[in-house]
Amino acid sequence: SIEYTVPSSEYVTLKVYDILGNEVAELVNEQKQAGTYEVNFNAGNLSSGFYIYKLQAGKFSQVRKMMLLK
Repeated sequence: SIEYTVPSSEYVTLKVYDILGNEVAELVNEQKQAGTYEVNFNAGNLSSGFYIYKLQAGKFSQVRKMMLLK
């Protein structure tokens, strides 16, 4: 799961990309109120390896790397 915090009411997107930059999942795409959220990432159809997720909330953007092990 991926946990994130939204400081104020914003339209939020959270997408996962493979290491080549191809989008493999869109986990969030909606208006969110201020608060902390947790979203489950079902990676059953993905291979082990490194993935990147990008959180966009209004003008705020954050990119993080994660490793998937099966």
